[in-house]
Amino acid sequence: MIKLSEKIGYGLGDMSSSMFWKLFGAYLMIFYTDVFGMSAAVVGTMFLITRVWDSLFDPVVGIIADRTESRWGKFRPYLLCLAVPFGAFAVLTFYTPDIDDTGKIVYAFITYSLMMMVYSAINVPYASLLGVMSPNPQDRNVLSTFRMMFAYIGSFLALLLFMPLVNTFTGGNNAQEVQQYGWLMAVVVFAVACTVLFLMCFAFTRERVKPVKVEKTPLKTDIRDLLSNRPWWILLGAGIASLVFNSIRDGATVYYFKYFVDETAFGDVTIVGIPFVLSGLYLAVGQASNIIGVVAAAPIANMIGKRQTFMWAMIIATGLSIVFYFLDRDQLEMIFLLQVLISICAGSIFPLLWSMYADCADYSELTTGNRATGLIFSSSSMSQKFGWAIGTAITGWLLAAFGFQANAVQNADTIQGIRIFLSLLPAVGTALSVIFIFFYPLTERKMQEVANELEKLRRQ
Repeated sequence: MIKLSEKIGYGLGDMSSSMFWKLFGAYLMIFYTDVFGMSAAVVGTMFLITRVWDSLFDPVVGIIADRTESRWGKFRPYLLCLAVPFGAFAVLTFYTPDIDDTGKIVYAFITYSLMMMVYSAINVPYASLLGVMSPNPQDRNVLSTFRMMFAYIGSFLALLLFMPLVNTFTGGNNAQEVQQYGWLMAVVVFAVACTVLFLMCFAFTRERVKPVKVEKTPLKTDIRDLLSNRPWWILLGAGIASLVFNSIRDGATVYYFKYFVDETAFGDVTIVGIPFVLSGLYLAVGQASNIIGVVAAAPIANMIGKRQTFMWAMIIATGLSIVFYFLDRDQLEMIFLLQVLISICAGSIFPLLWSMYADCADYSELTTGNRATGLIFSSSSMSQKFGWAIGTAITGWLLAAFGFQANAVQNADTIQGIRIFLSLLPAVGTALSVIFIFFYPLTERKMQEVANELEKLRRQ
């Protein structure tokens, strides 16, 4: 039985990484276009190149982690050693150097690439930790629920507080240099908090599951086993499609409220004495709704199965995203209501995905005799990066194609494109994820058989 403190400790790790995952997804593109000073097309291309490379780097981290031996285990040492670099590179990513435009592009490519490599180097082992904390599928569902619940709490806090922090450090001054300083200092606050959270995750968690076969296997064997794992391929496709859905919605939100809704016309919304902008509230409401989905995922999955829960959540999200397209700028109640409903659906699928990746690792061990937890879980991170890369690249390129100009009044084509970013394009991603997950074969009954067989082998 895993103690509550360890469940919370495991959740703190994704609370940390999710803060910056959401800050990158919601604010990094508009930071680069409206604060840093890059064109949307260049930003889209940079995101695609750096994130595809970073995605390919994930399996390398998984392979190395699988072969790591230390007194802290295979995966926990990375939390200890990379917590500080994680925070440091996050700050460098949001720093604007006083150099020419070409130099800025080079700086952005380098710092963002390094940040995402460090993100992979700490997050892949963190994700893999789920597979070795307990061999019990029910424990994994609970751990995955704690993980995603804390992830969305972290995302909620980041999205709710980031712009108020920026406004605090800028004092309401919209001068470019002051804005650059405000964004940087707001990131510093989150970087310090995230570093501490990763260190707490290291301190509170333990590794328990030992492989049936203790001798090391050749790398080509690990890769061969992975490529022959059909459930893994299905989850990879579903994960990429789901992240395309999420990344497009997150990346376009600030543009939607700044240029279509015109949130400045509504002014700040004050809650407990703190002024919030509409886009920040919209994103924060989405994260709070994600938490509802996370909490609901485990009991629903226990009743109807992970595959059915995932599929129906994405079917509903597809329909609601299409409805979102028909909303006008003054229908704020409906805009926020659909955000709540779509986000509940989105929140419910991610704990299921992580739990299913753990199932894939068990299935692979039983069918091949080889356990490569880090390599299996690195694929989940890889699918996130690919989905994020595709979604943000599409956003950047289409913004440019629609004639987007930073900090200017947009034409009708640009506004139409921005509306599509929060509705029809995400619906394509959710529909694709439904198609993939329809073919997923590891039912609850099948996984119980797998767990029983592995337990027999460990006793021999």
